[in-house]
Amino acid sequence: MAQQQTDQTDQSEPPPLDVLVIGGGGVDTVVRVNSLPVPLADSVGVGPIHEWPGHTGGNVALGCRTLGLGVKFLDFLGDDWPGEQVRARLSDGNVDFETLPSPAGTRRAVNLVDKTGRRMSFFDARDPDDLRMPRDFYLPHLRRARHVHLSLTHFTRFLFDDIEALGVPVSTDLQDWNGLDDYHREFAFRADLVFLSAAGARERIASVMREILREGRAEAVVATAGAGGSYVMTREGSRTPRPVRATAPPAPVVDSNGAGDAYLSGFLYGRLAGRDLEACAALGAVAGAYACTGQGDAGLIGLDELLAVKI
Repeated sequence: MAQQQTDQTDQSEPPPLDVLVIGGGGVDTVVRVNSLPVPLADSVGVGPIHEWPGHTGGNVALGCRTLGLGVKFLDFLGDDWPGEQVRARLSDGNVDFETLPSPAGTRRAVNLVDKTGRRMSFFDARDPDDLRMPRDFYLPHLRRARHVHLSLTHFTRFLFDDIEALGVPVSTDLQDWNGLDDYHREFAFRADLVFLSAAGARERIASVMREILREGRAEAVVATAGAGGSYVMTREGSRTPRPVRATAPPAPVVDSNGAGDAYLSGFLYGRLAGRDLEACAALGAVAGAYACTGQGDAGLIGLDELLAVKI
């Protein structure tokens, strides 16, 4: 029987659950370089190398919790040092979490970050293809969630049937999907709210967003473009993405790692608060810009700071 790990003691009445985040925890190794791409060389001198626990799923959970939302995080993590780092960071961030042991260890990534904050990530997913999350592990949490966010991990695709049967809205982040790779398609076409980076499809991003709306069930697709802002397209709206301007960071840019996850957290806060999509995107832009001013997840914005910015 799978061992469950939790930072919560048993309670007769579970706390309200705004967002259930499933999958996507891990540790980033951040290496600062002068420029990208890195010149070919046998050895390159760099500054201090840092380890930051979180990854996309952990970062979204932390970001939503920092904004005051009730959050539960479920995932597979290894019985290893990186897994302990992720658990410690979630506990420090007051995130309610439960994990199952991963047979392959905790996911890792090595991120090269240049002086402008741009990054290049080398991702080690590790999860075996036959990994599945037991229904009796996630269903009790799914039944009390207002919203579910599925990270782009293979095992989470097998939760869509139960999510749809219960009628819980679900979001996902396709990262830098180019619109062609098959791995992302089920996530793209079965989520109600789809996020992705415009960097993957580049000049084809509008057509990719239209395809997601045409072939899938999404109510809206949101493409983030860093300093270029973001774009929103809805099922009932224009076939042209509506631009939402970027927010200037309140301090010098240090690291863009986690900015997209922070954007998503700000957007979900607005969504659960009943804001319209453009207002949600504007809140996301504020949270994303704020995240760029700190290393790792040190730039997570609080609710007071988020709502103090005029949008």
